[in-house]
Order: sequence, then structure tokens, then C-alpha cells
Amino acid sequence: MKIGIILSRVRVEEKWLLEAFEKRGIDFERIDDRESVFDISRPDSWMVFDVVLERSISFARGLYATQILNSWGIPTVNMAHVAATCGDKLATSSALAKAGVPQPRIKVAFTPEAALQAIEELGYPVVLKPVIGSWGRLLAKINDRDAAEAILEHKETLGSYQHSIYYIQEYIQKPERDIRAFVVGDQTVCAIYRNSSHWITNTARNGQGENCPITPELNDLCVKAAHAVGGGVLAVDVLEDPQRGYLVNEINHTMEFHTLAPTTGIDIAGIIADYTIAVARKDIRLHSPIIQPPQNGQALWNALSHTLAEWSHLTP
Repeated sequence: MKIGIILSRVRVEEKWLLEAFEKRGIDFERIDDRESVFDISRPDSWMVFDVVLERSISFARGLYATQILNSWGIPTVNMAHVAATCGDKLATSSALAKAGVPQPRIKVAFTPEAALQAIEELGYPVVLKPVIGSWGRLLAKINDRDAAEAILEHKETLGSYQHSIYYIQEYIQKPERDIRAFVVGDQTVCAIYRNSSHWITNTARNGQGENCPITPELNDLCVKAAHAVGGGVLAVDVLEDPQRGYLVNEINHTMEFHTLAPTTGIDIAGIIADYTIAVARKDIRLHSPIIQPPQNGQALWNALSHTLAEWSHLTP
């Protein structure tokens, strides 16, 4: 068995992960995504890996690396389709909505005029987020029309593709905290409250960690949310609404756990290492999305397959 670990730099999480693999006597190779070169038509040098653990700081580098590796049949933790969903807030929200997972109300618009209308339909305050981003950056809590008009003008002037997608989220009156839960496969392993007097409670923005008990309700919600985006090793962020209870806010596919591990006392790095090893051994099988026969429509699928087979014999 050989495991690859794609990373950008060795943060405390990567240090713990490397130590976990060393303790388990696993042959692994560190792969710096800043130096990596992928020859699309010649995957030979990468086929030595039974699985690759993706720990890139860059969403784009991690996403494209896993897409290439998955196309070669090399499983990754997490798989590219999971990264693509979790790394895009709109894609995450759509997946959660499809699965019936409770979340804050969200509206999406593509022009400042439509965005202003959507904001006022939701009612102030609202939260405006970039569809791609992490660590609580570029979030804006909009309290009134004057602020909305100013921020929308700024985003339009910035001019980038991402800033022209207006992702507008209902503001939740949470109790000065949110919940970060760690989900592996079908289990919520542990969770923390992230406490802050500021409305942004990320630990990257000075939120303080406190152990959060895993209730059956919280476990069921987080596992359902993780399955909605494809499953794997994920961090599920949950808000507590005074009336509706738990609402899923976001899901992270390359989670940081420098606060989660010491606060809960759980060996997060060891759990991730064991999951990755299980994938390498094929005890856990990860698959990219492919066309599958509809569960209740095998006859229709057979007919379609027959038609496609007939078409394959036609010549221009």
C-alpha cells in the first residue's frame, strides 16, 4: 500500500496527519501542489498510489488535482465531486435542498437590481456571501437598504465572475455561537460550539471552541447533510435557530481541526488516516458519479440502452 498526500504547506493539521500515518507504519509520499505536474495522457507515475489524501489550501488546486486523479481511477479523500459541491456555497445549498436538509433561506441573483429585490423580499438583515471562499472572508451582514446598495455597487465594480453571483442568505439570530461537527462516513464523530460575540463565529476569526454533545438529532442532521454532498470526511457547520432548531450552514471538504481536536480530545488525524487507509484497502469504495439505471425504471433503461446500441451502428 502507498498513500499520497497532496498539500500546500505543512500546517498543524498536516503535521498531525503525517505523524498518524507514520505511527501506523504506512508508506506515504508528501506531494507539494505548488510543484506538481500532471501529464494528462501519462498517468504512470501516479498509479503507484492506492489513494490520495487531498489537503491543499487552494480550493482550485485541490479540486483539479482530484478531478485528474479520479479520471485515472485513483480514489481521493475526498472525491472531486464532493470537493466541487462543498467548495461552492450555491452547489452545497442546492444539494441540501434536494435532500430536504434544513438550512437558512437562500436567494440567488445575477444583477444588482435583482439582488436588491431578493434582499428586500427576504427582509433585513441578510448575509451576502461569495459563492467560493472560506475562513469567514468577504461576508457582509446587510442591515438596511443603504448598506445593500453600497455593497452591491462595490461587488459590481469589483467585476470578477464570482462577485457577479449574488448569494443572499437569511440572517439567523443564533445564540452567539455555531456548531462545527466532524462527520466520517455514517457517523458524527464529535462537535464543538464556536463561541463569539461577533456574528461571524469562525475560529479563523477568533471564535472560541467548546465541546458540543452529539445528540441523536444533531447526528442525524449532520450525517444526512454529509450524504447530500457525496459523503466522506467532512465538517458540517450548523446554526441554531430559536424557532426552527438546527439549520445546516456550510460543509467543508478539507477541514481544519486545530481547535476541534484538542477541544474534544478526539484523535481527528488518526481517524482521517484510518479512513484513508480503509479506502486504500478497498474496505471503503468511493465512486465518481456515473449514469445509473433508475431504481424504478429498469424497462425504460433497457429500452434506452437498446436505442443507443442501434444508433452506434448508424453511419453518417
